[in-house]
Amino acid sequence: MNKLKNMASKLQSCYDGGECGGEKRGSVVEMLTDEVLSFPSVSESGDAFGTCFDSFGDCKVLLIGNGTHGTSEFYKARAEITKYMIEHHGFNIVAVEADWPEAEAVDRYVRRRPGPGKQASVEPTGVAKEAGRERAFMSFPTWMWRNMEIHDFIEWLRSYNQGRDFHDDDSIGFYGLDLYSLGESMRAVIAYLDTVDKDMADKARDQYGELMVWAEHPQEYGLETLISASKGYEAEVVNMLKDLLSKRLEYSATHWNGVEFHGGEQNARLVKDAEKYYKVMYYGRPESWNLRDKHMFETLLRTLKHRGKSAKAIVWAHNSHVADARASSKSWVRKELSIGQLCKETFGPQGALTIGCGTYQGTVAATDRWDRDLRIMKIRPALSGSYEELMHATGIKNFVIDLREGKCSKELREELKYQRLQRFIGVVYRPDAERKSHYWFCILPEQFDGLVWLDETRHVDALEVHQPPASNVS
Repeated sequence: MNKLKNMASKLQSCYDGGECGGEKRGSVVEMLTDEVLSFPSVSESGDAFGTCFDSFGDCKVLLIGNGTHGTSEFYKARAEITKYMIEHHGFNIVAVEADWPEAEAVDRYVRRRPGPGKQASVEPTGVAKEAGRERAFMSFPTWMWRNMEIHDFIEWLRSYNQGRDFHDDDSIGFYGLDLYSLGESMRAVIAYLDTVDKDMADKARDQYGELMVWAEHPQEYGLETLISASKGYEAEVVNMLKDLLSKRLEYSATHWNGVEFHGGEQNARLVKDAEKYYKVMYYGRPESWNLRDKHMFETLLRTLKHRGKSAKAIVWAHNSHVADARASSKSWVRKELSIGQLCKETFGPQGALTIGCGTYQGTVAATDRWDRDLRIMKIRPALSGSYEELMHATGIKNFVIDLREGKCSKELREELKYQRLQRFIGVVYRPDAERKSHYWFCILPEQFDGLVWLDETRHVDALEVHQPPASNVS
């Protein structure tokens, strides 16, 4: 707490043009103005936008963040960078902050995968029904992945994959990294086993039986284990995973060349981690947050291994997951890590690169409470003393900047390393508690290798406003 108070005190020297890290704030703005690359808008720039990050294409994993879960321009920017990386640098994995079974249904659609599982698209309900397709991402919050921006990207992926065998290295897969689908993943494991081994499917029904009672309200399961001091059903889900893994060679050799086994395995691993997640969430935020990001990271590693030695992945997640947590008070104070940090530690500073997206003001698709319907909310102008306020001061509406050593001047990097506030808006936006709910102290050049700045933004074009009952927590 004292460390945060000291940070806040030091930041006073940055306000209203004061000194910041030894230089006048105006000097930092001038340096930024000289070094950024401006563009009219993502839509107007089109294919050319991706070329801004051409030098990022040699990495193994490229993580692209967003400062909210409901900003149209962020989704479009990620899509354009991703398309460019696929077409020019051989990336073949798009891994997103969504649950595995939902994303796998989309993967079946974009790669035209045969096999027993459902295919699902991201499109309006009427269009999907008329075409006889399932609807993807129908769990709260639907607007995060059910929006026209995602629809356009998914249709591009499907078109790009036309004529490519889903086994080939150049087929682009779409994968989910998150762990909120406890019930759906248990059902997916059973459904997969029904196609390959009826006896093992019956065993899965037995092992998952008691936990399945809590499938629609897993947070209540976590609370019950806490109150009753019960260990829950950890042993059952771990045993089921072990049983499945013991059949890897047998199942992979005889059915769909291991692609369906890979999906079954990830769902079984998700069940194991989700069972633990809903128990530890009541112990405190760091434990549950870290378990979740470790799960996303480990799922990414397994997916890279599954796609072969030449596999390269692009990750779409919130800035709070993509940024290297070691460069923020989320780590300094709360001991939280991130998938971005874990990728940097594993693949090295050049093997894993990160790009953040930020905005100063506009509108956002969000909600004021976890289980509420979608609202279009006005984003307040960023707080004084924040990176957002600094970027806004350049007067440049849209720009990108490469923050890496040798790409960004030493003088500007040093000034940007001064700790400043940074805003993070998730599914829930609380403008009435802006500072407390949405800001952390950060060191921008150590969080991200690049930044996409969009000064004023608008909300995503969501396909639904009304939300299904929430079965998980943020």
